[in-house]
This record gives sequence, structure tokens and C-alpha cells, in this order.
Amino acid sequence: MSPPGAIIIGVGPGIGISVARRLAREGLTVGMIARSAATIDAALHELSDFDALGVTADATDEAALRAAIDEIVDRFGVPELLVYNAALTQRDAIGDLSARQQLDAWAVNVVGAITAVAHLAPTMALAGAGTIVLTGGMPEPSPDMTSLSLGKAGVRALTKLLARAYEPAGLHVATVTVAGPVAPGTAFDPDKIAQQYWRLHRQPRETWQHEILYAGEPSGASDDPQPPGSPGSLVQRF
Repeated sequence: MSPPGAIIIGVGPGIGISVARRLAREGLTVGMIARSAATIDAALHELSDFDALGVTADATDEAALRAAIDEIVDRFGVPELLVYNAALTQRDAIGDLSARQQLDAWAVNVVGAITAVAHLAPTMALAGAGTIVLTGGMPEPSPDMTSLSLGKAGVRALTKLLARAYEPAGLHVATVTVAGPVAPGTAFDPDKIAQQYWRLHRQPRETWQHEILYAGEPSGASDDPQPPGSPGSLVQRF
């Protein structure tokens, strides 16, 4: 049996693959889920030196997402860390999208996370410990990105609900709220952001944080965990 590991939903280029690499370097097995086979192939190539499995599934397809999670659990066992990183990022002003398009965006940004956590968290709770991290963003809503602003507000609310539901059973639930556009070599380098996921996962229960607001850090800054209030790791609690 492989050691306990992680499942990452939404493992495309950017934060998803950076988190996968970060966790793999710590010795965790990594199960990765993405909608595109090409994305999974690229992710497996990146992690070719590690114990990883990739499965294709659309986060909005409840049956397919549950089946993908089950396939990873069958291979690696129940994970100690679940990351939901899927999102539909698009520019749209109020009224640009149809009701159907708004619902489709909400399905990716929020409902997929509900599906994944509801399916896996009860089993994780039986172990008495584990971490669930949702990728957030848009701490200030933008009228040019209406559907994403609504979705990320939903992620923050969902994090609170999940924390209240599962923390009594020993699961740490948190969100990393990214306050800017993600790109390598910038203040929002995905490898720096990925460090925050590992930081949350290894926190002792008495110091659990529920939200890290990542406000960026200078290129070339240390990858070591930073104390609350440092650039790149502004912390909010709820």
C-alpha cells in the first residue's frame, strides 16, 4: 500500500501542477484530475519521477468526478489532502452571460467542490485527520469578471460551511485566496503559491488557519513558510 497522499482536482498549468510538484517532493503520492487528457499527460510528464496517477473527468459531471476520485483511492488509498483547484476563468460583465452560462460557471467554480468533498470527506474523517484546501481568488469582486467573482465568493462561503461540518471530525478546511493573476516569475508565481497549500496541510490543529490571502511576493523571494503578516501570506481567520 502506498503512503497517504493527495488528490488534486484541476491540475492544469499554473497553481494545480505547482501544488502537485510541491506535494510530490514531500513524498506524498499524487492523484490528479483534469478535464483534458492532454492536461493529464502533461502533468504526468512533469511528475514522471514521482508516484502519480492522472485521471480525466469534468468537475461538473458528478458521476465522472466521483468515479475518478474512486479510481485514485483504489490505487493509493484514502488521501490525507484534497485540493479543489478547478475554475472557469473568463471575462464577463453583468448581463454578458445567459442564465445557462452563469450556471455552468457556478458548476465549475463551486458545485464541483461540493461534489468532491461530499464524496471523500466522510472517508477522510474516519481516519481522524486530513486537510481540504479550496483555491480562492477575487478578494474584491470585479465587474469585468462577474461569474468568477461570484464563484470565488461562493468558495469562501463554502469553506466556512465545510469547516463547520468537518472540523469536529478532525479535518482542516481552508482556502488559499489568490489576489492577482498567476504567472511564473511574477509576484504571483504558482510555485510560491503552492507553498501555502503545504503550509496549511502541516499546521498543528491548535494553529489552524482557514484562509490565506496571498497578496504576492517579489520574484526570487524565499520558498520557506512565512509568518502571518509577511508579504505573500497575509492571513485572515474566521
